[in-house]
Amino acid sequence: MVVNKTHDPMTRRISSEDQYTERLRKAKQRIEQRLDGSQEDQGQPMFAATNIRMELADKVRAIGVGGIGLVHQLAREVGLVDAIDRHVHLLKIHRPYHESDHVLNLGLQRIVRRHATEDIELRRNDEVFLDALGTQRIPDPTTAGDFCRRFDEASIRSLMQAADEARLNVWARQPKKFFDRATIDLDGTLVVTTGECKGGWTSPTRARGAIILCSFPSPKPARFFAS
Repeated sequence: MVVNKTHDPMTRRISSEDQYTERLRKAKQRIEQRLDGSQEDQGQPMFAATNIRMELADKVRAIGVGGIGLVHQLAREVGLVDAIDRHVHLLKIHRPYHESDHVLNLGLQRIVRRHATEDIELRRNDEVFLDALGTQRIPDPTTAGDFCRRFDEASIRSLMQAADEARLNVWARQPKKFFDRATIDLDGTLVVTTGECKGGWTSPTRARGAIILCSFPSPKPARFFAS
């Protein structure tokens, strides 16, 4: 029996991956050549763009955070989405968002920009961003804020438990060599509070608050907090 490998889906996928790898390698090579270019005076400013023409394509669309869909896919594959919906129960009805939608909405916004809530409205009006997440829409800033205010200590612990479950799923996929060595990194941060806190700490900047101790088992980050 003769097998035509050109019609083998696995062969086509590997071929596509090789093409992507080669394109990325060439792009990296080109940028390295540009960055290592001559440092001499070129006789004119380096910024010399001319004849720029802007077009709106019908089929091809661009996004500045192209990996955001992969981040969400990873959250699903490691069981984080299901774990959040199992452990966190803050909504009596889902119209239409579930707890995992709210949590991931805030988490993904944090990845995209530092100031998450300020950019939610921009992202929910970005059609390409919504398509990258496979969603019709995302919660607006007011809804996101209302969801955050529903948390109490018990629900925060439930959310942490969901994250721990997903982390265990990730660890379960690691080779045995992964568990040969465990390193714990310790760090601290000052949580600033208002007013005079009895028994609190004063930082060099005279900010008062509590010191939060964070430990990070390495090389895979996991956080444990103790005040």
